[in-house]
Amino acid sequence: MRRMESSVDDLEILVRSRVPLIVVETSDEPRALETFKRLALRIGQPVMRWSVTTGLQRIDLDLQPQAHAREPDQALGQIKATGTTGIYLLLDFHPYLEDPAHVRLIKEIALGYGDAPHTLVLVSHNLDLPEELHALSARFDLSLPDTQALTRQVHQEAALWTKSNPGKKVKTDDQTLDQLIKQLGGLTASDARRLIRNAIHDDGAITESDLPAVMQAKYRLLDQGGALSFELDTAKFSQVGGLERLKRWLNQRKDIFLGRDTALDPPRGILLVGVQGGGKSLAAKAVAGLWQLPLLRLDFGTLYNKFFGETERNLRSSLVTAEAIAPCVLWVDEIEKAIASGDYDSGTSKRVLGTLLTWMAERKSPVFLVATANRIDQLPPELIRKGRMDEIFFVDLPDLPTRVKIFDIHLEKRDQQPQDFDLTELAQQSEGFSGAEIEQAVVAGLYLAREQGQRLNTGHVLAELAATRPLSVVMAEQLGRLRAWAAERTVPAN
Repeated sequence: MRRMESSVDDLEILVRSRVPLIVVETSDEPRALETFKRLALRIGQPVMRWSVTTGLQRIDLDLQPQAHAREPDQALGQIKATGTTGIYLLLDFHPYLEDPAHVRLIKEIALGYGDAPHTLVLVSHNLDLPEELHALSARFDLSLPDTQALTRQVHQEAALWTKSNPGKKVKTDDQTLDQLIKQLGGLTASDARRLIRNAIHDDGAITESDLPAVMQAKYRLLDQGGALSFELDTAKFSQVGGLERLKRWLNQRKDIFLGRDTALDPPRGILLVGVQGGGKSLAAKAVAGLWQLPLLRLDFGTLYNKFFGETERNLRSSLVTAEAIAPCVLWVDEIEKAIASGDYDSGTSKRVLGTLLTWMAERKSPVFLVATANRIDQLPPELIRKGRMDEIFFVDLPDLPTRVKIFDIHLEKRDQQPQDFDLTELAQQSEGFSGAEIEQAVVAGLYLAREQGQRLNTGHVLAELAATRPLSVVMAEQLGRLRAWAAERTVPAN
């Protein structure tokens, strides 16, 4: 109840400050209504709600709705004509803000606050005010259920299940229950209750096997339009070959980041630079695998929008989602492309960079940022300075032992028996090849073996290696410059 009371306290300050128009963006409408009911009891003002299906209805006294006030212009006209102080919740009013007459009525009600103090509250899942109403309004964010509230919900749902199944009790253990509560953080009360119910319903138990489904369902609830992609099963990436220094660095900081040890400041993020196809993306996934955390990938290509201000809004929404999923790893691939400004950019890239930098500096939730880049020279110094990024790792082409491991992985992935191949010979003949190029050599070898009507063997893969000119040869000069730059400025990942 503490967070609910905190919301009521904040809302009371806002209402008493005589703001005529309040905007509440939330998908948890019942919680919004409950918050305003509590406010009505505290300050003694009537609270009315309006929807297009019911019209105006006083909710603090549970009176019958006024069917004649269902049309938005009728409701606004009645509010304007009423001389009594009151709070009016207009539910899902956003479609009607496209009508200039409705906008004008709202403006006249707000401007007349001194004579008739009406507080209009627009409650919707997504709402953009017309420009002429901005100066008359304030936004209010509902607080989400805290740990205590979520724990109460679990006990309530467990009691309901026991009532429906006499003689039985919901089974769980303290560690699993604690993990469930953490995963429910960032959700509305109604969404959290639904996921709790789903976890309990099947077998009357909350077990570790329920947690992945809860996390996936949580992501679907929080996803705001496709800029983030989600991958929960990251454990396999902990087995990535090479990257030994990066793995050691991550293992040193795992308990600190996850809150098991609070002796030191938690890590915030790393930048991975290196050649294309060298394994930076795999290294980013390995972070989530080693820490056994969900991985979110931020796609700036999807994020960008032609309308002014929408790209930054999409970014903020994605970052809010990442914080709600926390603890997690947020992966931004080829970050230099996202913030590189051009002649026709209209300043969008600079605003995106500003939004990202502000979040990196001020975020409190355990979101570990992993950014990858091919062109370090295109990155602004304020992004990569210490304090925003903990370390810069250079992911070079794989060495001999790592190439052996890479061949082993890709052969086994394609139902081949690695022990039937001369992995050492393959690794020796693939010097200068990236992990992606080694994978393609295996794929091409399979096509060659199929053409010859044979099973894949070492000779097929060696033939494809000999026919390939790796990027390290084609772009030798550029790779040399990158290695020279990285030698004094980065930490080798392997």
